Amino acid sequence: MLKFFKTWTLPISMLAGAIGYFVFANVTFLEPTKPFMYTLIAYLTPFLIFAQLLLTFCKISVRELMPSPWHGWLLLIQAVSSLVLAALLLWLPMREEYRDVFEGAMVCLICPTATAAAVITGKLGGSASSLTTYTLLSNLLAAIVVPLVFPLVEPHAEITFFAAFLKILGKVFPLLLFPFFLALFLRRFIPPIHRFLAGLRDMAFYLWAVALAIVTGQTVKSLVNSEAEIYVEILIALGGLITCIAQFYWGKRIGKKYNDRISAGQALGQKNTVLAIWMSYTYLNPLSSVGPGSYVLWQNIFNSYQLWKKRNKELEN
Repeated sequence: MLKFFKTWTLPISMLAGAIGYFVFANVTFLEPTKPFMYTLIAYLTPFLIFAQLLLTFCKISVRELMPSPWHGWLLLIQAVSSLVLAALLLWLPMREEYRDVFEGAMVCLICPTATAAAVITGKLGGSASSLTTYTLLSNLLAAIVVPLVFPLVEPHAEITFFAAFLKILGKVFPLLLFPFFLALFLRRFIPPIHRFLAGLRDMAFYLWAVALAIVTGQTVKSLVNSEAEIYVEILIALGGLITCIAQFYWGKRIGKKYNDRISAGQALGQKNTVLAIWMSYTYLNPLSSVGPGSYVLWQNIFNSYQLWKKRNKELEN
């Protein structure tokens, strides 16, 4: 049963999230619980993201965090590409539905590397430590860029840019970086707790599954309540596909020059989509969350293909 769940975690979690939304939206006797559930989800999602990062960082040592030249190139691609789309949203007049397409693509580009990317990288034969270094750096980049860019892209009349900047900074920066510093603190001053957290091999996996179900429910809610045409939602999903292909391609191409093709490809291409959907739903037009929502499928289809290809190659040898 456990093996089945691990194999089919993606569809099970997404299906559970979708079904959960329709149950709460349509079952009458659950109506009184809605305010509580909305409040719970608002706090639970960032907590799950925080916990996943903490468990990931507890498994690494600072000595393993060795920077590589490809880290700099990938950070540059991640920053410049997302800022280019942000500039288009700011200065190029466009209809609202097309703004959603660009917002979804922008979130897919600025989103940091997935916490589970190190596992896939290791299975593919890449360097998990090098990948984890980039995971930390990409989280730092997102913590800086997101509060600066998102209030400009999706301004709110009732709040100034500076107030929106501080609000997002106050939520995103601690969420992405505090787990790293907390892991260092626990390693140095409270080793028993650090060893306990580092020994929870599959806990981050289960937390990811729960978070994926929650953000899937939020994405479904955005789709159901949206007045956008089907073609707009398809365009947003296609935007996610294009960014997925581009990031895996450029990551692998740059990594190849530094003899780390697998790690670099996964670092740029495999995204923390739970975080991306949460950021889209919270700080941008909620419909833009379809972009990172579709990215979940695109990156896992490609990862499945990579693992299948590697297994076949091992069998041939």
